[in-house]
Amino acid sequence: MLIESRRRAYLNAMQVVHWLPRTELPFAAPSRPELLLPVEPLPEPVSVQEEAVPVAAAVVRPAERPKIEVPRPSASPRVASKPAAEIEPAPVVPKVAAVPPPRFTLQLLRAGSCLLLVELATGEPFQSRDPSYLLLKDMLRAAGLPDSPQIIGEPVRWPLLVRGNLDQGPEAARDFVQGFVQARLEEAPCTCLWLIGLPAIRFAGQADAQAYCLELPVEGLGAAWALPGLELLMDEPQRKADVWKAMRRLMARWKQTDE
Repeated sequence: MLIESRRRAYLNAMQVVHWLPRTELPFAAPSRPELLLPVEPLPEPVSVQEEAVPVAAAVVRPAERPKIEVPRPSASPRVASKPAAEIEPAPVVPKVAAVPPPRFTLQLLRAGSCLLLVELATGEPFQSRDPSYLLLKDMLRAAGLPDSPQIIGEPVRWPLLVRGNLDQGPEAARDFVQGFVQARLEEAPCTCLWLIGLPAIRFAGQADAQAYCLELPVEGLGAAWALPGLELLMDEPQRKADVWKAMRRLMARWKQTDE
């Protein structure tokens, strides 16, 4: 309902001077008596001669009425808009690219008191006449270990699944490889773990190529020796000299046990 003051404000804004409600309005002021008098008859039409009076003299402009700003209720308060220069752009969220799972194949072997975690560069198990396997046998003979190592279990192939939502990223691969080797160590301990190839060093020893020919203490796995991959040693024979120097320093570790 409109109170009388707001009703008159609306009528003045619409330039309505005289009005008469059809029914009694609540909260309205009493009607003025002069508005209830009979309406006077309209004046007779002006003749053609009278219409010939110059327009500039005949036209009388009505007095302009002051415009009244009427407050209009709104459902929610208006928020002052900022200039285009002050509008802060929405922060751009960078898209994090999904890290593809690493791909490698590792074979675990036992030679005397040492365990060997060897990278299979081709992804296939060792064959008796493979050049890489023959090189491994030469390295074991030079180290004073049996040159016919015992294969332990099936090769570890990563990723485990071709499809599925299982996390197969680098951290999952590290946990799996370390857990696999640790389980074999609980069955039969070793004096030194050989990590041959970068995948073995990365996912079992938590190191990189900078650790080649170094001894690494690995939590849960004991002492580990990081070695370049067999394929890398065949492609770059000059690396064999560094391997031989490191082997002579560590040889006493497993020779005392085997004797």
